[in-house]
Amino acid sequence: MVIPPPVKWPPRVTKFLKPYILKMHLTNKYVSAQVIHSPTATIACSASSQEKALRSSMENTRDVAAAAKIGKILGERLLLKNIPAVSVFLKREQKYHGKVKAVMDSVKGAGVKLL
Repeated sequence: MVIPPPVKWPPRVTKFLKPYILKMHLTNKYVSAQVIHSPTATIACSASSQEKALRSSMENTRDVAAAAKIGKILGERLLLKNIPAVSVFLKREQKYHGKVKAVMDSVKGAGVKLL
């Protein structure tokens, strides 16, 4: 018995199946967030508190205020690239609280829809 290969979605369908995913990486020193285009596995947009241009304007690079600023900058960059909506991927230990909540609320406040 031969097993047929899996059916790939046509491109017109994958365009609407949540192609952009927001992932956050939070450490004790820095906050970073990136949006990944899942069909091509490339980074569409990113923001981090490690960027030299942002470090000078922040008092601290690891607190909730820094996370909110990273989310706001990421939302503005997404709108410049004409990405109106993203879906959110949270790791098992990440809960909607603290820095994660600050990033997500700031992205939403910038005008990007969260799916």
